[in-house]
Amino acid sequence: MAPNVTVEEEITQKSLDLQKLALTKGNYLVFPEKKYPEIEVFEHENRGKRGDPKKASLFDNASKVFDLTPHIGTEIHGLQLSQLTEQQKDDLALLVAERGVLVFRDQDINVDEGLDFARSFGPLHIHATFGHPPGYPEIHTVYFDTKLVHFLDGWHSDVSYEKQPAGVTLLKMDIVPEVGGDTLWHSGYAAYDRLSKPLQKFLEGLKAVHSGQDQLDEATRFGRTIRRQHVEQAHPIVRVHPVTGWKSLYVQPVFTRRIEGLRKHESDAILKLLYEHINGGYDFTVRVKWETNTVVVWDNTVTSHNAIFDYLDVGTRHGWRATSQAEAPYFDPNGKSKAEADAEAKN
Repeated sequence: MAPNVTVEEEITQKSLDLQKLALTKGNYLVFPEKKYPEIEVFEHENRGKRGDPKKASLFDNASKVFDLTPHIGTEIHGLQLSQLTEQQKDDLALLVAERGVLVFRDQDINVDEGLDFARSFGPLHIHATFGHPPGYPEIHTVYFDTKLVHFLDGWHSDVSYEKQPAGVTLLKMDIVPEVGGDTLWHSGYAAYDRLSKPLQKFLEGLKAVHSGQDQLDEATRFGRTIRRQHVEQAHPIVRVHPVTGWKSLYVQPVFTRRIEGLRKHESDAILKLLYEHINGGYDFTVRVKWETNTVVVWDNTVTSHNAIFDYLDVGTRHGWRATSQAEAPYFDPNGKSKAEADAEAKN
């Protein structure tokens, strides 16, 4: 049974086809009045620690594997995410920790399988304010067409204002416009590496406050239920991934608000610099062009993403996302930059 549903709902949900629902009903989201307790702190064990450094279970069974850019993004053909073994999921967790973004084409995975897949990497996140498909509070739906022009714009890592923000995330796109609607991801590893050494050292150990207040305010304006009240959290500006041990820049303009311990004008100036660094990071960004039934799996802890809304006057784009939560972000002074790790590996 899908999580958080009644027995009566189960019959409907077993055959729930979100693509068909979007084609026949358009924006089908529901906004129940149900509230949830605050998310409890949990111990997260990243399954990438069990991964095979060679990722043989993935690479040996794929028909084609190729990197999309030098620093972020790998595309894998010939595998169905709905049929991965536990070893393959371990190897996938390691690979996505290293490459940030994985692209899979022609995927048959359905909503319930997608939830199971995401759940295998950590507890599923339920958004505090967003609508969702009937009976599926863990599913975040992407739906925009020529009549719906409200959207979240800008670079962001999902729900970074939670105490333990998003980790491995799956997004399947099943309706795409004829042209446009691509998504950008950037590498937090390479974003850190591109900073000067003095600036890297200055940022290490500092924390920035991430806030979801805008989303709560939006829900209030539309008269929708706020399911949880937690709204902001301070996280390290430079975090270290528990599997790779690499340092990653962890700020973005949608949710990051201020740097703790600095005067406002100092915080504003440094964040402005970092946002300009991210916006201009063409050399550490990958652009994914969606096709029907393309799935992207990414690691929200070391990437940010930005959907391109260039299609709102020409077509419809629909998909659904399942999001696992990961560890609380932390900084480890023993961590290395990816560039340092790569250099050591060559020696």
